[in-house]
Amino acid sequence: MREAGDLRQGNVVKVGNDLLLVVKSIYNAGGRNAATVKMKLKNLASNAVTENVYRATDKFDNIMLDKKTMAYLYGSNDFYTFMDQNSFEQIDLTKEVLGDALNYIKEQMEIDIVFYGDKPVSIELPTNVDMEITYTEPATKGDTSGKVFKAATIETGFEVQVPLYCMIGEKIRIDTRNGEFVERVK
Repeated sequence: MREAGDLRQGNVVKVGNDLLLVVKSIYNAGGRNAATVKMKLKNLASNAVTENVYRATDKFDNIMLDKKTMAYLYGSNDFYTFMDQNSFEQIDLTKEVLGDALNYIKEQMEIDIVFYGDKPVSIELPTNVDMEITYTEPATKGDTSGKVFKAATIETGFEVQVPLYCMIGEKIRIDTRNGEFVERVK
């Protein structure tokens, strides 16, 4: 049993007879009231998505799934192809399965794909990924009071906020849990 406060994106829980994939989980400390967790859940049988709010102490049956490390090969239309590096088996995943992970995956990147039986249900990204900045505006002189950020486009086309000192062509580390800049990579 796991508490709602401990569940993260990619976890699968059992509610009644249904297996639900946690698509998004937002923890709210609550102040005077009890802490709550707002979760977006996807039913693995019907693919229906629901949003519910639970107390952080609510208990769920945790379901163990199989994981396979696969390399991202390419995207075509709404399908993204991954290959098992050992067996050379290939699978296609949709945008719905990948979700926000599309912002952080690039060709030949190895990620864990989670399976329920033979069906891929989600992916697990590393906590941090290193990406190259492909476009950002130059820093403005004199604008250095406090933490000042600017928009930067990374090699996947996703836009992140970076400190003023970051330039085009530099590699940066991004936290995949929240999309925030962590540090420059040497």
